[in-house]
Amino acid sequence: MKKRLLFLILLFIAWLPVFMVQKPWFMIYNNQLADGCSPADYLQVIAHGLLLDCTVAGYLTALPLFLTLASVWIPGEWLRRVLKGYFLLAAFLISAIFVVDVALYSYWGFRLDGTVLFYLQSPKDAMASVPMRLFVQQIVAFLIYALFIYYYLSKCLLPLVPTGWVKRQIPASLSIILLGGLMFIPIRGGVTTSTANVGMVYFSNNQFLNHSAINPCFSLLSSAFKQENFEEQFDFFPEEERAAVMEELHAGQTTAVPDSLRQSLLTTTRPNILLIILESFSANTVETTGGTADVTPNLNRLSREGVLFTNMYANSFRTDRGLVAILDGYLAQPTTSIMKYPAKAQTLPSLAHSLGDAGYTSDMFYGGDINFTNMQSFFFGSGYSRIVSDKDFPITDRLSKWGANDDVTFRRLFQDLKERKSQESWMTTFLTLSSHEPFEVPYHRLEHPYLNSVAFTDSCLGDFIDRLRTLPIWKDLLVVMVADHGFRYPDNLKDYEPSRFHIPMLWIGGAVSRPKIIDNYCNQTDIVATLLGQMELPHDEFYFSKDILNPNAPEYAFYTFKNGFGMVDSSDFVVYDNEGGRILMESNPAASEDRLRKGKALLQTLYDDLGSRGKN
Repeated sequence: MKKRLLFLILLFIAWLPVFMVQKPWFMIYNNQLADGCSPADYLQVIAHGLLLDCTVAGYLTALPLFLTLASVWIPGEWLRRVLKGYFLLAAFLISAIFVVDVALYSYWGFRLDGTVLFYLQSPKDAMASVPMRLFVQQIVAFLIYALFIYYYLSKCLLPLVPTGWVKRQIPASLSIILLGGLMFIPIRGGVTTSTANVGMVYFSNNQFLNHSAINPCFSLLSSAFKQENFEEQFDFFPEEERAAVMEELHAGQTTAVPDSLRQSLLTTTRPNILLIILESFSANTVETTGGTADVTPNLNRLSREGVLFTNMYANSFRTDRGLVAILDGYLAQPTTSIMKYPAKAQTLPSLAHSLGDAGYTSDMFYGGDINFTNMQSFFFGSGYSRIVSDKDFPITDRLSKWGANDDVTFRRLFQDLKERKSQESWMTTFLTLSSHEPFEVPYHRLEHPYLNSVAFTDSCLGDFIDRLRTLPIWKDLLVVMVADHGFRYPDNLKDYEPSRFHIPMLWIGGAVSRPKIIDNYCNQTDIVATLLGQMELPHDEFYFSKDILNPNAPEYAFYTFKNGFGMVDSSDFVVYDNEGGRILMESNPAASEDRLRKGKALLQTLYDDLGSRGKN
């Protein structure tokens, strides 16, 4: 009996070094973010991370505990053989999760969670942004780490596996069951009212140190199992208070605007619309929105000819969320993506459906795999009648890891538009892809890989617009250019700060009445209401979308990142971490409470709405 209890206790303890070694490995791998961290910081990360390490160790000890309990009644060598296989499987799973997590963090800015399962539904596309060098490096690291874990557990623990008979079987069984009850304490995360969660290891004002303390196995499992209970998440306020704050945010939007105050940007209320969604374009790369000079000379030139929105913010950090925000006026979620749930996504109002009611047809152009992240389901469900994607291009044109490069797709789009009949009413959406990781483009003007890829797309865009002007459709055409999300440039930007989400938006074309600069703070979600407002079409069903040009509408931008949000307006901003339950950044502490209140109300309303969609 004692041998069995001692083995289980030692097994639980043995898991901890496996996870403890991940902390300095993670920090050293992300050395740019760890710059300035002291040895004490490393020790603090390891110490605080032990809470979740113990939780995962408890889960990993649960099956051996039940097997050991069975061995009380059925002794023999079978237990050692089964545990040997279990150690091998656990070693490979732990290693796989960690090496994927440590590589993705520099791109995503958060530890591995259920999001990766969504993107792995299309493994080829998920791998497209991974450079071959990194892939090989992580495969080698995976094998070394997995074999180390297996060797360590086998040498230390397999000789201790009890295989002999037990004289007093009932007391031995009860002792193991009691130990299992005690093991539930670390699994639960302690004896207080709160259960294990990633926020319990947060200890610093440095978010990187907090993230370093998280156990990626726990992060992945906990997020994967809590995605469906949307209505129960982010219940910051009683219903009456939430509704009152939302009423405040919507105040004035339904008030009729006098003709004297109405801003009209267009020469016609029925333009044909070309919506160009620019992959990963940050406002920090566009000189006319305050970014680096000479990266986007064409976009800079075109900005002086059209309507430039200088304070547009992406609602999220991924394309699937950005598309829903732009095309459906629906806020991005910080812990999931509605595109993951077609039954919910198809219930959303959409720009294509609204335009369809006005006699428009909508089509989609994309050089990549349209099945990635359920995009095809989303576009058809949103009212698009035709989709052109990678399979419509010859293999010789699909030179990028993602598919056809932007020079190829812009040429195909131009030929298609050239054949449009003047009496048709249409909206075409085009999503670029060359400025996506790994930034491998047939263009070599700038040294920085990301900036060079943006410059490449900009060169394709400039040539396309100049050729488009020569077509008859230009006269009544509105071209809306906006990014799907921003990017972490400059490289020292934090993943959650407002500049990370600042993106360009430009309206040009023959249907634009005159050049103009609009400095209102706004979201991607506001594009739908603003465009429909200019077309004098109803947009009341887009609850989270406000008309940027309505002088009565409140002026703010709201964005989400991994389980957090930011609220920005013309004077101040605040950034809040839901996991840690604290402010990460703020420009004016005296005004932060009001912005937090509004941001929390928006998030709570969003998840209540998300939970209610798709139910019979």
